Amino acid sequence: MSMRPVGLPEVPEQTVMVARAAFPKGSLAIRVRDRLAEVFADEPFVEAFGVRGAPGLSPGALSLVTVLQFAEDLTDRQAAAMAVRAIDWKYALGVELTDIGFDASVLCRFRARLADNGMERVVFDRLLEHCKDAGLVAAGGKQRTDSTHVISAVRDLNRLELAGESVRAALEALAVAAPAWLAGQIDVTEFAERYGPRIDGWKMPPSQTKRDRLAQVFGQDAFALCRAAWAADAPVWIREIEAVALLRQVLVQTYIIRSDARGRQVIKKRDADDGVPPGQLRLASPYDADARWAAKGDDLFWCGYKIHLTETCTTPT
Repeated sequence: MSMRPVGLPEVPEQTVMVARAAFPKGSLAIRVRDRLAEVFADEPFVEAFGVRGAPGLSPGALSLVTVLQFAEDLTDRQAAAMAVRAIDWKYALGVELTDIGFDASVLCRFRARLADNGMERVVFDRLLEHCKDAGLVAAGGKQRTDSTHVISAVRDLNRLELAGESVRAALEALAVAAPAWLAGQIDVTEFAERYGPRIDGWKMPPSQTKRDRLAQVFGQDAFALCRAAWAADAPVWIREIEAVALLRQVLVQTYIIRSDARGRQVIKKRDADDGVPPGQLRLASPYDADARWAAKGDDLFWCGYKIHLTETCTTPT
């Protein structure tokens, strides 16, 4: 895909006429186009696009859609639909009223291209610079910062469930990506019986002795899989599968391997004396590498993330 830097096109006369009639007091999209059009240029994105191949959509226009999408809290599909049916969005993008828009998948590919080229802050920095030049924001002043919780869309797991479910997630991924390799490393029948249904604490044995034994079995299975994946004769891409990499991290965080008196390797579940990682480092789910257990105050605990909010408090003069 190539890019020909042209920036936002002039708004067609008919689009201007209909948009002004439909929004006599303006709208967010119209005001963004009228006051911030120069922010959404193509030139800053030149390094992320090639010079050969079919021309792609304007990155300046896509960045404008991304800003409007965030401001109105829309999904990619909803944002793509707005670019087709919303008159004020057509005005902002400078397209004809009959323009058919673009596929929703373009937006996620555009964001991925920016992330791959380290350009996530390009639009933000250009917008901030424009607002500073216009006197809309200034350095210094007072501000206050707080954080709130965001709950991850994953099942809450205790450490025993996490150990077993991490093995199960890795097996599921390997069964799809490398079934022949996996069949040569494990007893398929035994592992299918043990990890076929999801690991659920309600179905685990009530006896603590049996639960400790089950934790050791999960650890041994995780160790066997990781040892096979990191063996010298294993394909390198096996260990690059996300579920396999996360299994290795869970293994390190949950278990400790020692040698007994006979020199044999013995796997043991970590306890406080063995250095259990703190909550901000410890994985909480094999399906969300960023989710963590967190607490705020004495009565708020959750598995997910923290979002930080900053508010300026300077009184205008």
